[in-house]
Amino acid sequence: MKTWMKILLAIIVIGIIGVFIIYKFVYNKQHPDYENIEANFTMNARDLYQEFKKNPYSSANLYNGKVIALTGNLSKVESADSIVVAVFVFNQGDFGDEGLRCTMLKKHNKEALKLQPDGEVRIKGYCTGFNDTDVILERCSILFNN
Repeated sequence: MKTWMKILLAIIVIGIIGVFIIYKFVYNKQHPDYENIEANFTMNARDLYQEFKKNPYSSANLYNGKVIALTGNLSKVESADSIVVAVFVFNQGDFGDEGLRCTMLKKHNKEALKLQPDGEVRIKGYCTGFNDTDVILERCSILFNN
């Protein structure tokens, strides 16, 4: 076998192994069980919003990528297709409601849709950031509601 064929075969084998490793350890990586993971922070929903509104950069460094348990009075629940979002509204801005938006885990959608506006609720979720109007939490679960 010629040398260039051996090199080509080695590159193909290394490429296949590389694709497998990327699929196995990056693309197919298991996500943490956000419903059962312990919260890094426990706080009032309004306080979290005020911190991000007052100083978004230091708040992002502190809270982004962390699991936060929030307590507050829910303003409304929105749904579109299979996505349910619990919304805490604390301000009216130029583009509408401002506050916290908590996208629920699918297994909590039915329970979230039954939540009453102005009822106290405790929600735990993964903080993904602040978009200048809302603090965004993903993969949220309901800890209790009144």
